[in-house]
Amino acid sequence: MLIGEVARRSGVSARMLRHYEALGLVRPNARTGTGYREYSGEDIQRIFHIESLRSLGLSLRDVACALDDPGFEPSALVDDLVRRTRQRIAEETELLTRLCRIGAAEPAGWDDVLRSVALLHALGSQSAGKRQRAALSSVEQARMPVEALVEAALSETDPNVAGTLRWALAHSGGDALALLAEGLDSPAAEVRARAVQCIAELEDVEPTTEGATPTALLRAALADSEVTVRRCAALALGARGAAEAVPTLIDMIVQETNGASAADALSGLAADPALAEPIAARLVDRLAHDTLTSSARLSLTHALAGVPGPTTSRALADLTHDEDRAVALTAAYVLQLRRPEQHTGPGSS
Repeated sequence: MLIGEVARRSGVSARMLRHYEALGLVRPNARTGTGYREYSGEDIQRIFHIESLRSLGLSLRDVACALDDPGFEPSALVDDLVRRTRQRIAEETELLTRLCRIGAAEPAGWDDVLRSVALLHALGSQSAGKRQRAALSSVEQARMPVEALVEAALSETDPNVAGTLRWALAHSGGDALALLAEGLDSPAAEVRARAVQCIAELEDVEPTTEGATPTALLRAALADSEVTVRRCAALALGARGAAEAVPTLIDMIVQETNGASAADALSGLAADPALAEPIAARLVDRLAHDTLTSSARLSLTHALAGVPGPTTSRALADLTHDEDRAVALTAAYVLQLRRPEQHTGPGSS
């Protein structure tokens, strides 16, 4: 069969067939009486083998090894092809995501496109300073797709950059809440915690399409399986006046994990007269536990100082006689601040 007929039947151009011959992949040794190459049935079968292997992503050199090297191990090559294909897919996916985000920014001209590209590159920089400047620029100078800001905020580990990204999200005006709600479903606890911190700073935003508000999402996060997520949610809910946060906030004080912030949140909640007495009762109940460490009891005593009402006053008066001198002195000092005219405490007359 002559080269033109082979090309027609195989779908491989005559030019590519000559290239295969030059590389030694196909060697049609037969010739017609007029000197033209003549491909045998084995030659044509080899061409189909070459095309099949090329369709898997093999280079022509790999194809030659696969067909001619008796010691060739296909499993190793297939594993390498899988790795390279996954890498290529990841790169293409990243490019597609970047293009979609640039499109979402609705650029008016190429200057806008280039500005968006520069900001997206800066958000992915290894430099924390560059990432922070990009977050600031997204609000002050150029519109940044909210999807890019959310992705950056949920992956940011530098606390200063993370704070700037949360600020940028709060001023983005986009549908950040729905995207952050998806972050609450992440299998990674640290991502869920960052989502909670971002949601905590969203004010006056439209509910998601499912009707979820920031407070509703924070309440859901309060039941998260990971304690760090629950603590973030409790602090955020405490700032929003949600009583559901009280048990977790008290646990944080007892466990001395960001206890000062938890105590401040409790104090803010206790400003509501309807919550002050229940909060005081919970604190007093925890103080009665025999298993508490001395430092935990002292932290609870400090927390009582920020809770008004008679239950707190009675508890502090009792604590002035506590066996732990640090607790007793703290209670006495707090009582003096609350009731300057009285001096209730150890050794008072």
